[in-house]
Amino acid sequence: MSIALLVLLFSVGLGSVLFVARGVRRAMKRERGKVLTSALGAVAGIVFIRLTYWAMTLPILRGSAWTVKDAAVRAGALLSGLVFLWAGLAVVVALAFDVAERRAFALFVAIRHVRSKKSGFLSAISGLSIAGVAIASFVLCGATSVMGGFAADLKRKILGNNAHIVVDQTSLAPFEGGEELLARVRKAPHVIGASPVLYGEVMITSSSNLAGVVVRGIDPGTIGTVIDLPTNIEVGKIDYLSSPEKLLHLPEKEIIGLGPGGEPYTKGPETLGFEIDPVTREKLPPPPVRPGIIVGRELAKTLHVYVGDEVTLISPLGDLGPMGVMPKTKRFRVAAVFFSGMYEYDASHVYTTLDSAREYFGMPGKVSAIDVKVDDPELDGFDFGGFEAAVARPELRIRDWRGINKNLFSALKVEKIAVFLILTLMTVAASFCIICTLLLLVTEKTKDIAILKALGATDGAILRTFILEGVLVGFLGTFLGVSSATASFKGLEWFGVRLDPDVYYIDRLPVAVNASDFVLVAVSAIVICTLATVYPAVAASSIRPVDGLRFD
Repeated sequence: MSIALLVLLFSVGLGSVLFVARGVRRAMKRERGKVLTSALGAVAGIVFIRLTYWAMTLPILRGSAWTVKDAAVRAGALLSGLVFLWAGLAVVVALAFDVAERRAFALFVAIRHVRSKKSGFLSAISGLSIAGVAIASFVLCGATSVMGGFAADLKRKILGNNAHIVVDQTSLAPFEGGEELLARVRKAPHVIGASPVLYGEVMITSSSNLAGVVVRGIDPGTIGTVIDLPTNIEVGKIDYLSSPEKLLHLPEKEIIGLGPGGEPYTKGPETLGFEIDPVTREKLPPPPVRPGIIVGRELAKTLHVYVGDEVTLISPLGDLGPMGVMPKTKRFRVAAVFFSGMYEYDASHVYTTLDSAREYFGMPGKVSAIDVKVDDPELDGFDFGGFEAAVARPELRIRDWRGINKNLFSALKVEKIAVFLILTLMTVAASFCIICTLLLLVTEKTKDIAILKALGATDGAILRTFILEGVLVGFLGTFLGVSSATASFKGLEWFGVRLDPDVYYIDRLPVAVNASDFVLVAVSAIVICTLATVYPAVAASSIRPVDGLRFD
């Protein structure tokens, strides 16, 4: 359990104690409403501590199914936390209003109007205005958190499955001198890993299906310093690429694949359906040693292959024969199955050794690119001091991960802005409710405004009073919505929301609470609510005392 969570639980526990003390004091004064708020806050705090501790100690493993009990505990923790937060906000806002009333005339009148209970109709409309702004702020914060979570998850997967920097030719044609270039690049500043790669597009077939794939020839010894391929392997071993002869003698009970429900398939009679007797096995010719190949989970499902099965690569760029260009074919043996978390990679990428790829494509000594990993992927790949000097080949280009995926991240950014603008219209709609509330308040308080002006209140004081009323309504709604969103989505970020990985290709809802996004939501909501008060405030300040008192 993290230190931040322990601090949170301690703070909630302290708040529950304060709620109990406040409830006892209010009970002695027979203030039933405040006693109920204190009791609700204390109970919610205690329940939150218990359920949160329980939720964080439940043994939830990645990819495992959640039970109803797990979901109920997490939902109860979030709900009790929100109730505790709302009770605390009610107490804090009431205390803040009590202090603010003594500071200025305009603020005193504005708070009295907002807290007034004499006009039930206006109080109901004010409550609806606050609720509208709160809901709009909550939804907007939630949308930015979920979209930010998806963007962060996508970025993590891209950086895990691709190099931070790629050095290749503009024409994408393989080039020579890769070993010398690799040695220079590894000495460049900020570089923590580099590996050569040779790739090409081919067709892969099995005994039951076929698919188009990108073959990437890699160095098994250094690829782990650039991408997360070794850690992404679900079944099999990356070592089988360098030692394909081990695929002919897999240990009994070794997992060679996963079923539709994630159940493991093992090598042995359970998979084969029968046991070959030793006499028959000795008479069978030994299977040939094939180069190893690593396939993605989705591709393995498409081809219906497991570790140790044979597949065939077919390239249209073959040798010239009597009938024209003949396709080049070569048989490989599946060494492992990886899961990257990205469907397009798992369905269309395969890995083999660099030597096997060079032999298959007929490009000895050549590489398609040098993949590079740096200590900070946020650094600009073109600004590394000495990196371009390390490459020192004008025919080669240097691209970073942002440039390679520029269109994707630009589309995500535009989508986030569009969603923000569309959902901001909810706040605009709530601001119209504020306008109606203030206009009705001006109509009801015409006599009071006239009396204040007759006693010496200036037009500016009346203007500030009604602007402050709208600002208070907007601030209360924004504060309630943003604080509730922070608590809710931070809780979702901690607890997680289970999703079906077979449908969404992720096992939980990605949530990223970004403070700058929440501040932007709060500022925009308060600005919109403030602008909505201008017309009613001007109308109130333009009332003349003689008009307000004419019929009295």
